[in-house]
Amino acid sequence: MSALAGRTIVVTRAAAQAAPLREALGARGARVVLVPTIVAEPARDAEPVRRAVGALEAYAWIVFTSANAVRFFAESLVTRPGGRLPPGVHVAAVGTGTAAALAERGIRLDAIPDEFLGVRVAEVLGDLHGRRVLLPRADIGRPETPEALRSAGALVDEVTVYHTVPAAPAPAGVAALEAGVDAVTFTSPSTFTNLIAMLGDRAARLLAGVTLASIGPVTSEAMRAAGFPVHVEPAEHTMAGLVDALDTFFASHATGVAGDAR
Repeated sequence: MSALAGRTIVVTRAAAQAAPLREALGARGARVVLVPTIVAEPARDAEPVRRAVGALEAYAWIVFTSANAVRFFAESLVTRPGGRLPPGVHVAAVGTGTAAALAERGIRLDAIPDEFLGVRVAEVLGDLHGRRVLLPRADIGRPETPEALRSAGALVDEVTVYHTVPAAPAPAGVAALEAGVDAVTFTSPSTFTNLIAMLGDRAARLLAGVTLASIGPVTSEAMRAAGFPVHVEPAEHTMAGLVDALDTFFASHATGVAGDAR
C-alpha cells in the first residue's frame, strides 16, 4: 500500500492544469484538495506575439519552459499559413510536462535537457553563437533561462505570451487547511507566493506542521526566502517525481494522517 493512502494533500496548481497531479495522487489513495492559486491569461498586448510568429523563419530555436507557454504560443501559431512552424526552426522544452504539451499540439520536439531546469537547456542546443532564439514565456518569467542562452552566445528574443495572475480565494480550500492537511504541493514559485498571499496572516499557523513539497530548486528557493521549510523536493523535477518523493517521505515518517486525533 502507498504511504499516501488516506493522506490529505493540497494541490495549488491552476485549475486547468491540476488534473495530472491530482489523478496521480488519487491513484495512490490520497485525498486531494484543490486550492488553485494561479490563473494563466493571454498576453494583454498580443502584437509582440504576432510579430514573432510572423517572423519565425529568423529563429534557429524556440525554447518553451512551461506548458502554458506552449498553449498560448500555439494559439498564435494558427495565424500562420498552415498553422505550422517553418522548416529549419528547432524546438526545445524544459521538462516532460512541456514536452507533452508540444506533442498534444503536434509540435515536434528536438531537444530536452536531462535535468529539467531552464538554466540547463542551453547545454543541449549545440552552438548558439550568433543564432536567434525565441523564448515565449510568462510576464513573470525568471531571468535564469535567457541569461544562460545569452551566455552561450544566443541572440534571445523574450516574448510575453501569457500572464500569471493570482486566483480568487478558495473558501473550501482554506477550510480544508483549517481542518488540517498532511501536505501542500507547490509546482512554481507563484503557486507558493500566491497561497501565502491568499492565507495572509494565517499562513504560518495553517502551514505549521504540514509537509511542504516543492517540485524543484527554483520553487524551493522562493519558499526558503519567505522563511518556510522545504520538506520534499524530488530529484526529478516532474509531477511523477513529486508524487514519488512524497510517497517516499511519508513511508519514512510514520505520522498519523490529518484528521486523526492529535
